[in-house]
Amino acid sequence: MGKKRIIRKSGGGVDAGLKSRSLARVAKKNIVAGTLHIEATFNNTKVLLADKAGNTVAWSSSGSLGFSGAKKGTPFAAAKVGEIVGDKANIIGIKEVDVVIRGVGSGRESALRAFAGKGIEVSRIADDTPVPHNGPRKRKARRV
Repeated sequence: MGKKRIIRKSGGGVDAGLKSRSLARVAKKNIVAGTLHIEATFNNTKVLLADKAGNTVAWSSSGSLGFSGAKKGTPFAAAKVGEIVGDKANIIGIKEVDVVIRGVGSGRESALRAFAGKGIEVSRIADDTPVPHNGPRKRKARRV
């Protein structure tokens, strides 16, 4: 019977194994400029790095780093995603990026700040959040 042992993970941050594995797959290319796409929803934050032609070079998301549930949409998780993609961009050799941000999640700014903190110059920031011009369809009239 004995006592039940409870094992707690310290910190609650990114799993070190997932972080090193995501950096191990990066190909060593020499691309100087690119485009960074940040999609920040309420439930997740996805960051994609593309070259000027639009071909995907590197990407990451909160879910792929081991965050689960409500923690995926937090600014902390978005910052970790930005750091990982920034490290991948340094391995590839990117010097400057144009940034396109989509969505209204809480990780918009923190993902960009973490990416820019890796020493890559941000030349342009564009907000491309889709906005409905007519709103959702009205509900049908109630018959009494």
